[in-house]
Amino acid sequence: MSARTLPLLFLNLGGEMLYILDQRLRAQSIPGEKARKVMNDIITTMFNKKFMEELFKPQELYSKKALRTVYDRLAHASIMRLNQASMDKLYDLMTMAFKYQVLLCPRPKDILLVTFNHLDAIKDFIYDSPGIMNQVDETFRQLIETYGPLSDGEFQLIRQTLLVFFQDMHIRVSIFLKDKVQNSNGRFVLPISGPVPWGTEVPGLIRMFNHDGDEVKRTEFTTPGNYVTPQREGSFGLYGDRVLKLGTNMYSVSRPVETHMSGSSKHLASRAKENVIPNPLAKEELNFLARLLGGLEIKNPSGSDTGFRLNLFTTDEEEEHAALTRPEELSYKVIDIEATQEPARREELSCMLEELEAAEPRPASSGKGEDLLALMDGL
Repeated sequence: MSARTLPLLFLNLGGEMLYILDQRLRAQSIPGEKARKVMNDIITTMFNKKFMEELFKPQELYSKKALRTVYDRLAHASIMRLNQASMDKLYDLMTMAFKYQVLLCPRPKDILLVTFNHLDAIKDFIYDSPGIMNQVDETFRQLIETYGPLSDGEFQLIRQTLLVFFQDMHIRVSIFLKDKVQNSNGRFVLPISGPVPWGTEVPGLIRMFNHDGDEVKRTEFTTPGNYVTPQREGSFGLYGDRVLKLGTNMYSVSRPVETHMSGSSKHLASRAKENVIPNPLAKEELNFLARLLGGLEIKNPSGSDTGFRLNLFTTDEEEEHAALTRPEELSYKVIDIEATQEPARREELSCMLEELEAAEPRPASSGKGEDLLALMDGL
């Protein structure tokens, strides 16, 4: 698994989250000033300098539950509030959209271009806020500095890490179903024809080499697709058009979007139960989240900024129905961590950590050595 995957996963999922929230804010006719405040607050938190510094450090991907906790906190970084069913739907839409984009990337390195597309769109949301724009520009710089020198093989490992993360997620999305890019079981329909990237050859030929690097044998095989090679470098044609569209806002044209559990929900449920098994890295994940979340202080809204609830469904009845019908095994158990000095909270966190340590002993010194509570106290 690649230790350079987490920033790409976080930024692209965050970009999809902002697309969806922007669409729902407009659909619910939230006043412009209030909607801008929501988007600005979330983007400011998302691109917090300290958060980004931690995010770009080489590290393994965290569990789906730990990552979901970050997005739950992020979505509530302003005066907007989401019910559990709406938050579930938001996260489902985010993950399935980015999964489809990863699957469509002809070259592993195109994942970086998808990330740039998301950041470009995010800048459109904050065009009138130069301070926040500088935060996003700094992230652009970090992306180029971190991923520019990586080889094709390293990007292939990043792509495989992302696909492993998404492999058991088969949520049906109405837009994808209507566009016939997703089957009724929640699996995506991928093209098997079209142009290949510049510098690559069309499938159908296997070359074998000896230990000196000399080609000793060729074998051809028949492919079901019809592939073409660009005539010259930079002549992307359909290939380039497809890459340029990946990561762009598919909600810019208002379309109703629903999510449904696929026919393989039993398999998904069994995988979800596996995630309940204590993880030896669980305490480290909590430490990581506490350090990041504790450093992102969200100012309480002023008296003039009253909070409001955003519904990801068309009606409240649909939201309630979704909450009741979602299998319990597939509901995200969000961990709500607050860096507070209250004795009751400290005792609750201590019990949580004791349970984790009892279930799975913490590995010997990990280099992050601070205790969770001591770390919170330091913040």
